[in-house]
Amino acid sequence: MTPRPILAVLIALVALVAVAGTAGAQAKKDAQPRKTELATKEARLAFIRKAQIWAPTNVSGMDLRAGPQGPGAFQPNEDVICGYVEKKLSGTTQKFECAIGDDVVKVRYGKENGEVHGAVLASRLLWALGFGADWVYPVRVTCRGCSSDPWKEHARVAGEHLFDPAVIERKPKGHEMGSENDGGWAWPELDLVDEQQGGAPRAQRDALKLLAVFMQHTDNKAEQQRLLCLPDGRTGESECDKPFMMLHDVGLTFGQANRLNRGSVGSVNFDQWSQAPMWKGDAAACVGHLGKSHTGTLGDPKISEAGRKFLADLLLQLTDQQLRDLFEVARVDQRSRRPNSAEPPASVDEWVTLFKHKRDQIVSNRCTS
Repeated sequence: MTPRPILAVLIALVALVAVAGTAGAQAKKDAQPRKTELATKEARLAFIRKAQIWAPTNVSGMDLRAGPQGPGAFQPNEDVICGYVEKKLSGTTQKFECAIGDDVVKVRYGKENGEVHGAVLASRLLWALGFGADWVYPVRVTCRGCSSDPWKEHARVAGEHLFDPAVIERKPKGHEMGSENDGGWAWPELDLVDEQQGGAPRAQRDALKLLAVFMQHTDNKAEQQRLLCLPDGRTGESECDKPFMMLHDVGLTFGQANRLNRGSVGSVNFDQWSQAPMWKGDAAACVGHLGKSHTGTLGDPKISEAGRKFLADLLLQLTDQQLRDLFEVARVDQRSRRPNSAEPPASVDEWVTLFKHKRDQIVSNRCTS
């Protein structure tokens, strides 16, 4: 053979190996049906009553640019190569599954998809403060077998396509507990957590509700939350002595909550976030201003003084450099300050200033009841 035919054969073999690896990874994933550990309402309620929602962190020492570290972590803007997994996903925003060896990951993409930025902002803020959320990494993805828009064109194609900006989502450490509603939880169920049974105190639960208001977390239906058994917490097939309630999908944030969960309004919209007040009516009454969407389970929550103070104390520990890192790594400078318009992006400095202004509305307030 001449060198050129040999090269062609090698390229073809590499492509076949990539396809086989992708198919094998997907077959392995599909062969593991989801278990329902919390098979009864009683078991699920018992899990929730004892659940935690927060764990202490060294807030001022958290690296918001790098994010959660460990096996499977990616560096900011890392170049990632993967093989397309042909599968139709649920939801309304652009995403696909892709295989890195035997590891199948979820990729969100799209220059007009605010969740590419919002998921990084919200998940890393939750992580730094000690609340549970997915681990989200901003990357550049070269997908072998992807069309230019696999969300709409599901079939595998020849060649490869670069997705930039994009993010890869990973689950936090622990085991997701399945239940009759796929392991999700509605926000009113936070009030079922019982401190007397070892569950999270009200101050922490109210702080999480207030943080949802701060971020304007509009798409807060039950499927967007998860019941998690923390590492080393499983004591049997269906038992867990380290129950935890976490947030799963937080990309529709840092805009303004709206009834239809429109991404152009609710996801990394500087103008809308700047117009969203922290409090509804009299600030001293401490009713958070969060419009309830048609699918949402949280709207205008009543916040205790203990909950306000708990969140305020956490937010005050964030340094200016951490806030800059947060907005820079989320690449907010790639999104218009008013999406679907010709307006240029707000600067990182503007986002940091707005964050601190909204934080001040929490810190300076006092709840009368």
